[in-house]
Amino acid sequence: MTGSTPSPSTSPSSNAARRNRRRTVGAVAVLAAAAVTAAFALTLDDSGDRSERAGEPAAVTGSADPAPADESLLALARRDTSDPLAVGPADAPVVLIEYSDFQCPFCGQFARTTEPELLRSYVEKGILRIEWRNFPIFGEESEQAALAGWAAGQQNKFWEFHEVAYSKPRERNSGAFDAEHLVAMARAAGVADIERFQADMASDQARGAVLKDREEGYNLGVTSTPAFLVNGRPILGAQPTDTFESAVETAARAAKKAAR
Repeated sequence: MTGSTPSPSTSPSSNAARRNRRRTVGAVAVLAAAAVTAAFALTLDDSGDRSERAGEPAAVTGSADPAPADESLLALARRDTSDPLAVGPADAPVVLIEYSDFQCPFCGQFARTTEPELLRSYVEKGILRIEWRNFPIFGEESEQAALAGWAAGQQNKFWEFHEVAYSKPRERNSGAFDAEHLVAMARAAGVADIERFQADMASDQARGAVLKDREEGYNLGVTSTPAFLVNGRPILGAQPTDTFESAVETAARAAKKAAR
């Protein structure tokens, strides 16, 4: 972390600040541990299909009754009923937070193969809520795609845009997400007012929203996409669908037990 370190104090506000710092350090440590696991998995992978081995989420799948997730990670779920970049009930027992880049091939793999299963099996049944976080890391086209997704959301078409953007693999930084193609994607997604879409894309509000999401990810230690939190428990990479199903079901059992 950067910045100056405050001098010791016994005031209540200072004590609270120290507690907050400890929670932040704990959150970073959790994701850092997962990142180490992912790095080993990628290094050892000689099969060519890195997406199925990256980031084995032992903390998620190893036990029916895992230790409670860190409260600071759980608190990242916004549960905002008006959030157009979220799907599923705001009071769902499980929230999956997804940090993604529209140019990321593994994000696309997750969107095409795993996410539809999660929507059918858990979101539609009120068990799961998915909250998208823009985490553009591959340059200007990633930035513009993130702004376009946010702008589509202002007309309640984010998830339709998301489906179009991820409908097929696209070569990164090849012009696939330039201004012309983004407008075409918006039209295909059913965005009605293209002039408003373009104005929203160029707005300070859009840039602020994307920056907020990205800073949240960086503050947690996220450095690659896709990265997920399932009720505060990290999963890195486009893992097999059953990994996410196991994580959601484990989190749902824990939430039900905690509610008793």
